[in-house]
Amino acid sequence: MAKGSRQAAWEFFGVELKRRREDAGLTQVELGIQVFVSGGYIGQFEQAIRKPQLDVARRIDEALQTDGIFERMWRSLIDDHRYAGYFAEVVELERSATRICECATSVVPGLLQTAAHARAITLAANPFVTDEYVEEKVSARRERADILRDATRPEYWVTLHESVLRPPVGGSAAMAEQLEHIAELMRQRVVWVAVIPYEVGAYALMADDLRLMEFDDAPPGAYTETAFSGTLIDDPAVVKRAQRAYDLVRGAARPPEVALTLIESATEGHGRCASTT
Repeated sequence: MAKGSRQAAWEFFGVELKRRREDAGLTQVELGIQVFVSGGYIGQFEQAIRKPQLDVARRIDEALQTDGIFERMWRSLIDDHRYAGYFAEVVELERSATRICECATSVVPGLLQTAAHARAITLAANPFVTDEYVEEKVSARRERADILRDATRPEYWVTLHESVLRPPVGGSAAMAEQLEHIAELMRQRVVWVAVIPYEVGAYALMADDLRLMEFDDAPPGAYTETAFSGTLIDDPAVVKRAQRAYDLVRGAARPPEVALTLIESATEGHGRCASTT
């Protein structure tokens, strides 16, 4: 589903929510109390500014006695073939998160990838696909990154392993562009980035490919990913353990001012390689 048509569909979700709420004689505040969110959030759902999480859509169905219509619409709207099935819900959660903390030890996180970097990774993992497939994946990844430019963007904290900075993914010129993009986001204070240097050792394994997400109206969640699958975690005890693992890694990492120097140095190195080829 194209970005415009997806937004139109979410707007329909909001219009239908408002109609059903008013038919039930409830104010936004009254419905919010029943589904455990604020009245302001109900208003933002109705205006398609924010998207509810699945459990909120279910509670709306229960409160308005709508026989599962909002859950079905929610599931239909996140069924985006551009993303793996296990990742589609994570994309929606990113859009409503107030804070995202991510640890990456092997590749640049998707929210920070340039088009060239995303293209190179997609081709490396899918060497026999069409150009249309590749560009669809690249477009989806770049669309996700739009949340970093929104007025309501989340705080985005990233801890990268130094090994992420070194391989010339997509070639030296593309990697230099990628690292400069990260550096510029840091300079603009759009993202907070720390780097785990090689010498830290075992700490790099503590929170491998982990994402933590916090929300105004819901408990925090965690997401872990391997090359072939991903797991969304909402068990409070497990999320707490994941948070501790992330804190240990971030504590061992070099802070942003040092990280920026490392990233700028790696950028220059890739740039020199590009100029000699």
